[in-house]
Amino acid sequence: MVDYIPRLQEHDLKKFLCSDIYQVAIIYGARRIGKTTLVKKFLESQKKSYLFKTGDDLEVQNILSKNSLVLLKSFIGNNKLVFIDEAQRIENIAYSLKILVDHNPNLKIIVTGSSSLDLGKSIGEPLGGRAKIIKAFPISQLELNKIETLSDTSAQLESRLIYGSYPVIITHEDNQERKEYLLDSIDSYLLKDLLEFDGIRNSNKIKQLLRLIAFQIGKEVSQTELAGHLDLSKDTVAKYLDLLEKAFVIYSRLGFSKNLRSELTRNYHYYFFDNGIRNALINNFNSLDMRDDLGLLWENYIITERFKKNELTHKKPSCYFWRTYEQQEIDLIEEIDGELFAFEIKANKKTSKIPSQWKKNYPSSCFELINRDNYLDFIG
Repeated sequence: MVDYIPRLQEHDLKKFLCSDIYQVAIIYGARRIGKTTLVKKFLESQKKSYLFKTGDDLEVQNILSKNSLVLLKSFIGNNKLVFIDEAQRIENIAYSLKILVDHNPNLKIIVTGSSSLDLGKSIGEPLGGRAKIIKAFPISQLELNKIETLSDTSAQLESRLIYGSYPVIITHEDNQERKEYLLDSIDSYLLKDLLEFDGIRNSNKIKQLLRLIAFQIGKEVSQTELAGHLDLSKDTVAKYLDLLEKAFVIYSRLGFSKNLRSELTRNYHYYFFDNGIRNALINNFNSLDMRDDLGLLWENYIITERFKKNELTHKKPSCYFWRTYEQQEIDLIEEIDGELFAFEIKANKKTSKIPSQWKKNYPSSCFELINRDNYLDFIG
């Protein structure tokens, strides 16, 4: 197996260095998805000198939290490129970055951090339009296409559905080690960002909430029902769900509607950014032939890989699911410049008929079944 998989965000960083608009690039996302490695590999290709510092260093924290121009100038010296890792650990980092770029128009700064404190927002706002936000995700199939043959990808499909696509999972082949890593991850880092927020103390409730969602992939999720199961208020559940999205654990999709009475839009569908994390939460790493949730695994994998592809290629359609009171439904709707594209996502289904109400209401839309035969064209 390879030690490093080239990330598509390297292209974004190259564009950033050449940009006359952006002075700061902010890379943020879940923990352990390779943000630091991404930047280190990118910096290896740079000929100019650069400064590399980490927010884990107490001295760095002390200097960058002071917002002192004198200290900051001494800190960066003559470097025109600065990399600050784990930036979320530095208090007032946004204002120090603002001071630096205000007084150094040729300076470029790259910062990375987890989703703690909503790093992109907390740093980006003081910088105005000078900050380029780059989101990082687990490895995408679009990136794996650069290092895999078609037969390799086919052979690895079951592994991706069960163990996911975190870098350490992709680059290690021992399934027992993969399982142990994912199970350890739940307590050691997955929820760490959430527990750093004031008022978040009950990690067990958050894990219970995630387990409930893990069994409802592709189904409408009612916050009221979740609150009843967890003995929490609806507002608390809504807060936890919002934080879980900001921490890049899950993301949501709203129902699509053009205000037709037959269409449901009230609740959300939730998906996990990584199948391996989802399976770790329910502690099920059985092979596909021993599972009764293949449909959930397939839908989560395909929709998430499609999401990553759209983000990485900067094609960002509006995405929904669609369902009617008569139980007609479509798994994924993409809207681009007013055009509608509908996708049914089923691993083993060979043919599919467009729902009659969708065909009637949106006759000019496109409809396609995504199965094992054509999924690579859809996500890669």
